[in-house]
Amino acid sequence: MLISTLDIIGTIAFAVSGSLTAIHKRFDIFGISIIAICTALGGGTLRDMLIGNTPVFWMSATHYFYIVIASAFACAIFYKEIDGLKNPLLTFDTIGLGVFTLIGIEKGLQVGLDPLVCIILGTITGCFGGVIRDILCNTIPIIFKTEIYATACLIGGFVFFILDFFQLNPIAKDIITLGTILTVRFLAIRKHWSLPQVKA
Repeated sequence: MLISTLDIIGTIAFAVSGSLTAIHKRFDIFGISIIAICTALGGGTLRDMLIGNTPVFWMSATHYFYIVIASAFACAIFYKEIDGLKNPLLTFDTIGLGVFTLIGIEKGLQVGLDPLVCIILGTITGCFGGVIRDILCNTIPIIFKTEIYATACLIGGFVFFILDFFQLNPIAKDIITLGTILTVRFLAIRKHWSLPQVKA
C-alpha cells in the first residue's frame, strides 16, 4: 500500500517537474504533455525493459498515463501559482527522484537481483526520466553535472540494504530510505554540495 501510494506521488511529482521545464521553454500544451510523459514514465520504462517486464508498466496500468496528462494540464492551468512556490522545479524533481529510486530498488528485489544491481536499477528509475526531459529540452542533464543528484540515489540505496541487513520493519525501511535521498538532495541544493570536477 505504501509503495503504491508513493508511486502515484512520484508520478505526479515528475509530471509536474517535466511540465514546469517545458513551460519555461515556452512549449505548447502538446509539447508540455510529451515532456511530462517522458519525465514521469521514462525511468520506469527503461527499468522494465532492463528486467524484461513487458509490456512496460504504464501499458498494462493505463491510469499512470492519465495521471500524467491530468498533472500536465493542471500545471499549465495553475502555472503561476505553482511557479510562485520556492524552487518548485527542484522540489518536485527531488520528490520524484527519491520515490522512484525506492520503487526501482523494490522492483529489483522482486525479480531476485543482487543488492548492488538493485541500487543501480533504482538510480536508473529515479534519474533517467529527468535525463530524457533535459535532453528533449536541449539542456545538459543534471546527472552529468557536478551537483549531487544520482549520488543521493546511491546513498539511499546503500542505506536501504543496511537497514534490510538488520531486518528493520519494511515500512520504516522504506520511509528512512526515502527520507535519506530527499535529505541528501535538498541539503546538496541548499549548501551547494557537488562532486569534484576534472580541470581541463
